[in-house]
Amino acid sequence: MGDATNDATAGAINAIDDGVPALDESAIFRALFAASPDGLLLVDDQGLIRLANPTASQLLGYANEALIGASVEMLVPDSIRPRHASYRHAYEGAPRSRPMGGTATELVARRRDGSEVLVEIALSPLQPLGLPYTMASIRSVAEYPRVRQALQRARYSEHLAQLGKIAVDSLDPQEVLRQVPAIAAQALEADVAVVFLLEPGRTELRLAGGVGLLEDEALGAKVPNRPATPQGFVLTQGGPVVVEDYGNEHRFTVPDAYREAGLVSSLAVPLSDRGRPVGTLAVRSRQPKRFGDAEVRFLESVANLLGTCLQRAQTEEALHHSQRLEAVGQLTGGIAHDFNNLLTVIQGNLQVLAELPAVTDDGFAPQLVAAATRASRRGAELTGKLLAFSRRQRLQPASVDVGAMVRSLADMLRRTLDQRIRIRIEVAPDCPDVQADPAQLESALLNIAINARDAMPEGGELVFEAGPLRAIPPALRRELEEDVEDPTPASSGAGATRYVRIAISDSGTGMPEDVKERAFEPFFTTKQAGRGTGLGLSTVYGFARQSRGAIGIDSTPGHGTTLSLILPQPPAAKREAIEHDAAAAAVPPGLRVLLVEDDAEVRAVARRYLADLGCSVTACASAEEALRHLRELEAAADPAGGGPLPHLLLSDIALGAGMRGTELASQVQKQWPDIAVLLMSGFSAELLSSGHESALDWALLPKPYERAALARAIGKVLSR
Repeated sequence: MGDATNDATAGAINAIDDGVPALDESAIFRALFAASPDGLLLVDDQGLIRLANPTASQLLGYANEALIGASVEMLVPDSIRPRHASYRHAYEGAPRSRPMGGTATELVARRRDGSEVLVEIALSPLQPLGLPYTMASIRSVAEYPRVRQALQRARYSEHLAQLGKIAVDSLDPQEVLRQVPAIAAQALEADVAVVFLLEPGRTELRLAGGVGLLEDEALGAKVPNRPATPQGFVLTQGGPVVVEDYGNEHRFTVPDAYREAGLVSSLAVPLSDRGRPVGTLAVRSRQPKRFGDAEVRFLESVANLLGTCLQRAQTEEALHHSQRLEAVGQLTGGIAHDFNNLLTVIQGNLQVLAELPAVTDDGFAPQLVAAATRASRRGAELTGKLLAFSRRQRLQPASVDVGAMVRSLADMLRRTLDQRIRIRIEVAPDCPDVQADPAQLESALLNIAINARDAMPEGGELVFEAGPLRAIPPALRRELEEDVEDPTPASSGAGATRYVRIAISDSGTGMPEDVKERAFEPFFTTKQAGRGTGLGLSTVYGFARQSRGAIGIDSTPGHGTTLSLILPQPPAAKREAIEHDAAAAAVPPGLRVLLVEDDAEVRAVARRYLADLGCSVTACASAEEALRHLRELEAAADPAGGGPLPHLLLSDIALGAGMRGTELASQVQKQWPDIAVLLMSGFSAELLSSGHESALDWALLPKPYERAALARAIGKVLSR
């Protein structure tokens, strides 16, 4: 009964039922082998590959026929190939099912092109079934999501390291701008990568670098900085902007060129410099939904690195430019010193010549002397401007007629500025003087005027206003009150410190709020490279604060800028002192003066001036000679007093290779405190070399000088 049942069952299996043929097991096994998602290799006991499925061929980079009959050792990395045969023989001695590799243990296979792929391998021996083969199942570990993410992060880190090396090694920011888009496109497998940088006016962005650029995109091309543009929208958002499909994008206007080029998705991030946006970095792809969180983090890292690199390049350029200015300043200072000595000789001889009877009695000679004198004075003014430019002058506050200075400066600017710029002056009739260094004040106003000119490339109007400050602006009240020595609040009473407002307004492009906030920062500039150092307004700010004043700024994009320089009026005590100095300016007859000047011609001029003023003069060419003379006088003096020591030491600061005038003055004051001291220099920064405190104590007569200026300076020193 049982045998009959088995026979019937076997017959049923092999029968044709409803037209379906019997199963072909060999065909099914071949189909399963070929369709397996894992790579399958059938290897014999000699290590030769007998069968390989298409997945294995694709994974290993070989054609199927190239694998058949080849040694399995060619798929093993070079580092372990010598040992692999012994491992295989040991396995054949005790064959068993065995998984190898995976996420815990790294196992790699060598592809045809020499590259290596991380894999896991499962060995299935067929020897127990009587077949001398082993089945190797190979799977790429990179197919696992977690491993794929790890490999992606590793690839991104490698590209960041590459970019970091370029940023450190390259001193040229243009090279970095060229490399960044290429690296970003390669890492993110994007079709297009672009860097846009904001122009100085911040109304446009310039294409500074890119790869895969479209036909209407070229390096240097500019696009408007508006929220409706892709770049402007990124700056408005202030963070990453991901577009999954341009066809569904409604936040900004997508250029037609993007769609025509087949671009579908994009990722863009802002570039920043110390928290301030300076541009954008974007990648675009022809695949939809190409960019996710990992890509956003990577591109933000690239943008941070690029922003740091651009900031470093800008800082280095500002530093180099500042160093060049310092070198120019030292050169101009040295030239000005020698030139002032020459002008002293010229002016002195002209003044003496003008008083000779042969000249005064001639009808034409006085005109020639006067013309030469005017030219020498203009030379002195030019030298003063060189020293102001190089910031080589000690601040010497004085009472300055603002109206006269503004009119003089405006006359010069009319000849030097763009003729399309109209200059208007509005000085209040009751405008008082200010207490400030005249040269530095003129330099500050000139700096502001030059900035105004640059803000009006197509011309416009430049307005100078000056008058008493009626009310202190709230924004500047604290700064001004901090500098008031009188305890009376700055805004009250007759005893309060009074101020003058000097305003310069232009009709130029104006400043956005973020630029206005940084306008007085050192090295900050919106001008193109090489056209500004970022030190102009910061120097004006420093001058205003040092002069116990303040500076304010009022600007609106498209409506111009007004810079207001607020400076104190001379205090009542100062005005009285000025009147007292004028009264005391007379030089007493018979004044004994020890003159120390190393330049023989300048010494001769000074000696002639002093003689004309009724002084008794002893001239020395060096400080050492002057000290010897003083000691000889002291030794010969009458013990009862009334000796022949000089009343005044008049010395140049720069005295050749020996002792400086400041050192001589210090020794004279210590040993002979009754001798008054007046120093001379064509380069007043020399005075600072003796130390800040002592520099404030010395009276200084700038070169070149005339006889009247010398008389006033002597009178002031003696009146102390």
